Amino acid sequence: MTDSLFPEPLAEASGPATSHSNSPLPARMRPRTLNEVAGQQHILGEGSLLRRAIEADRFSSLIFYGPPGTGKTTLAGVIANTTNSRFEALNGVESNVSEIREKIGQAQQWKQLRDQTTILFIDEIHRFNKAQQDVLLPHVERGTVRFIGATTHNPYFYVNSPLVSRSQIFQLEAVPEQEIIQLLERAIADEERGLGRQSITADPKALKHIAGICDGDVRKALTALELAALTTPEDGDGSIQITLAIAEESIQQKAIVYDADGDGHYDTISAFIKSIRGSDPDAALYWLAKMLVAGEDPRFIARRLVISASEDIGLADSNALRVAMDAHKAFEFIGMPEGRIPLAHATVYLATAPKSNSAYAALSEAMQDVKSGRTLAVPEHLRTKTRKKLAKGSGASDETLEYHYSHNYEGNYVPQAYLPEGRQYYQPSQNGLELRIKERLDYWRGLWQEDKK
Repeated sequence: MTDSLFPEPLAEASGPATSHSNSPLPARMRPRTLNEVAGQQHILGEGSLLRRAIEADRFSSLIFYGPPGTGKTTLAGVIANTTNSRFEALNGVESNVSEIREKIGQAQQWKQLRDQTTILFIDEIHRFNKAQQDVLLPHVERGTVRFIGATTHNPYFYVNSPLVSRSQIFQLEAVPEQEIIQLLERAIADEERGLGRQSITADPKALKHIAGICDGDVRKALTALELAALTTPEDGDGSIQITLAIAEESIQQKAIVYDADGDGHYDTISAFIKSIRGSDPDAALYWLAKMLVAGEDPRFIARRLVISASEDIGLADSNALRVAMDAHKAFEFIGMPEGRIPLAHATVYLATAPKSNSAYAALSEAMQDVKSGRTLAVPEHLRTKTRKKLAKGSGASDETLEYHYSHNYEGNYVPQAYLPEGRQYYQPSQNGLELRIKERLDYWRGLWQEDKK
């Protein structure tokens, strides 16, 4: 909350931070213009929709979503500076309805007295409940405030539909490693906001390590650089040397961007299954490794392997289902960390197995017929003995009621109708062991056609 009814605009209030500021390096190096924003060229490149809208000051409401440290809050501040708008910020975790109403009231008075638009930025907008989000709707629609929301979750699932429909949504991506390296170099050289007033030299390998381990998170990279600079003793000449060893100490563990109930979870398991389906064991093992390192429930992975064994491999190699089930049982028996070994075993087996979804596709088509068409009656010769007696009492012929027992015939097969109208759903592929099934089924179907003649 602001102390004054009319706080200064963001550009005036924040001002350029100096190297003597107590603010952390990520805050001091926060971009002030669109050209200073690291990454996000897919939405901020020259001629892009969002850049044109910002530069022309022609936008209403925006929602940014993406991993932490990709610049969602930063971009909102840059937009306020670029459009000379007043900037007010709330957080979805801490704020309530009364604070929202207060900010909107201030925005109305500011507009009336100074004719300046207010950007109301709400971080973690997905944390707002429906009532809190609904409070914004009429004011967003009337243009009382320009709303900018930020979230690490997919807004189409976590933000109310009316608010989503009134906003333009842009997804921010992890910042590329090379751009993070350039940003770190700029921070070392910047005398006004960065570390330039100190004599700092960084080994290129050290900067590359920080940029790689931070996983596209600019804030984490700058924090690590500042920690390295502040904790490294000066040499005899007063300079600071940031070596690879120092960088490794400053940012020891890579934080995998992986939310257990959000995009990271669903996108990664999707990539895992699609890699198996696409017969790429290397990719499948990488996504398996990412899930295990990030702490995904191995039982969830095992269940998806079982599904894939039937959905994607199917009758081309029925042993795949057995391998997947055995991997699931093996994991339950031995647990982690060794449980990852049978999961890898099953992953490679499924990825390198011949593929067929014919049984699954056939079932889907049959289910669609059941749902959309007339339900077919069971042919009289396939009904129970009691039902056939009732049919015979109703005048049905012996030929109609006669069931031919397959094992009484050569090859344990006899042409006989099991489905009215002669529909065919299962179309076997020629992949793997299913080729043998196809040859056998083609032979039986040929006998059936001959018998019909």
